[in-house]
Amino acid sequence: MLEKLPDAIGHALRNLRAGLENIAFNQIDLRAGTGSINLSSLAFNDHEPIPEQYTADGNGTSPPLEWTGIPAGATSLVLIVEDADAPTPHPLVHAIAVEIAPQDGSLPEGALNHSEHADSVLKVGRNSYLQANWLPPDPPPGHGVHRYAFQIFALAAGPDFSGTPGRDAILEALRERAIASGCLIGTYERPDDSIKVNANDAILVGSPSDTPAASA
Repeated sequence: MLEKLPDAIGHALRNLRAGLENIAFNQIDLRAGTGSINLSSLAFNDHEPIPEQYTADGNGTSPPLEWTGIPAGATSLVLIVEDADAPTPHPLVHAIAVEIAPQDGSLPEGALNHSEHADSVLKVGRNSYLQANWLPPDPPPGHGVHRYAFQIFALAAGPDFSGTPGRDAILEALRERAIASGCLIGTYERPDDSIKVNANDAILVGSPSDTPAASA
């Protein structure tokens, strides 16, 4: 959708970002429990680019995830994926999954694409587009690098989530019941077609992995 925006809009919004400090992981202080869960993906490493196939420029499937280090007192897990660099007041929610089994485990590729897994037992919440589905990374052209925070939380005993919960309901539950968390950040940037680089200059630019993430 956003790939059709003019590069000029991305440039105009370049300094408008939700901020990494506002993602759920940094809003919920669990002291020793913060970051105690190891969340990873076979598709990309922490703070490295998300392959195009998992974005709006590819097939748009959700990437595979796996986690270890769930504490013994957990009764369920919550996963929330947010874009810390969206030009919005709050991080843009790309996916929510709740009531995941409280143990070391994983989600296969495409597990968050709820419409493609109608028979799945995974309970999916609402993204920022009010859809119970995976919203693929889709940054505006020219806006720079976006950081997508895949965050998992272990919850203590409490009531089940009703319906398809959104970000507010998730944050409320996390403040009341979260006991441990983990975070994996993947990046994605849509090329800026307004910037022309010739073959000779390209040698001096360096690889995409050398480009620092834009500050929030």
